[in-house]
Amino acid sequence: QVQLVESGGGLVQAGGSLRLSCAASGRTFSNYGMGWFRQAPGKERELVVRISWSGGRSYDADSVKGRFTISRDNAKNTLYLQMNSLKPEDTGVYFCAAGSSLLTRVDYWGQGTQVTVSA
Repeated sequence: QVQLVESGGGLVQAGGSLRLSCAASGRTFSNYGMGWFRQAPGKERELVVRISWSGGRSYDADSVKGRFTISRDNAKNTLYLQMNSLKPEDTGVYFCAAGSSLLTRVDYWGQGTQVTVSA
């Protein structure tokens, strides 16, 4: 089992920044592909960005390219999402996920952290 706990969400004005963290415990963190999903009100959960165990990144949501950066610290068992130039459409609950190397399969979810961007 892997337990994932997100933190760092909050309320920010458009153009601002937030840094989300996801602390992992349980099985070896470095064995897993990791990623961030988000779910906006009334919409389905979408994959935003993912990172392999070795650090290879894939930005799946075009809208975040150039603004969001995913990273991981395997020594600290922590996943990060640096979000800059935030827009109101970035509002939603952000979930940390762990699974297969390219995250084509999600095995574990965090509980989510709310991000609200005001206009």
